[in-house]
Amino acid sequence: MITIAIADDQMLFRRGMAAIVNTFDNMTVICEAENGQKLLGFLETTTQKPDVVLMDLSMPELNGVDTMKIIHEKYSDQKVIILSIHNEDKFVIHLIELGASAYLFKNSEPEEVERAIRGVIEKGFYFSENIVQTLHKRISNKKTHVSVHDNIPINLSIREIEVINLICRELTAQEIADKLFISVRTVDGHRNNLLEKTGARNTAGLVIFAIKNNIVDPTVLL
Repeated sequence: MITIAIADDQMLFRRGMAAIVNTFDNMTVICEAENGQKLLGFLETTTQKPDVVLMDLSMPELNGVDTMKIIHEKYSDQKVIILSIHNEDKFVIHLIELGASAYLFKNSEPEEVERAIRGVIEKGFYFSENIVQTLHKRISNKKTHVSVHDNIPINLSIREIEVINLICRELTAQEIADKLFISVRTVDGHRNNLLEKTGARNTAGLVIFAIKNNIVDPTVLL
């Protein structure tokens, strides 16, 4: 059973989202919070951390951006999906770099919310078609691709380049292991090394790093 927490100050939206999520197979909402402070209070006291947090950005007392920063500091493995009306390119990418595993607009279809939750659980991130188009637009005036190690600000091994490419293609750790003929534990080791080298906060951050540095083209996510 996938457990979900929802943080949004608009009661009607929050209750409606909870009702929708509870209709998804093997998913249940275990927390509804009206702001970031209430969400953090739940995370501090609960014995069962949610698998995924669905969180708005514009909330009183403690907004989504500040809540995201605190969550990353205290619960680095916590997966967060941002639900927002804001669609500015830089803003979306900034939230992902802060630690969001996915960013959805509030007018998304319920089916996409379900895909995002399952994608974040299975692969560590989910980028909607709108987000992929945003990423593509931001790099469209740059070189489309570079050779291994060219213009990459850090030193990545050939194997790490292979792993980050496969991560961007939305393969699970098991699928990457099978493709490269290595163990899942080794894949996890490469992923941890990539996180440390790039400074990314999670898998979604690795994808952003790869796209920004032309290691992959964002269209591979479509």
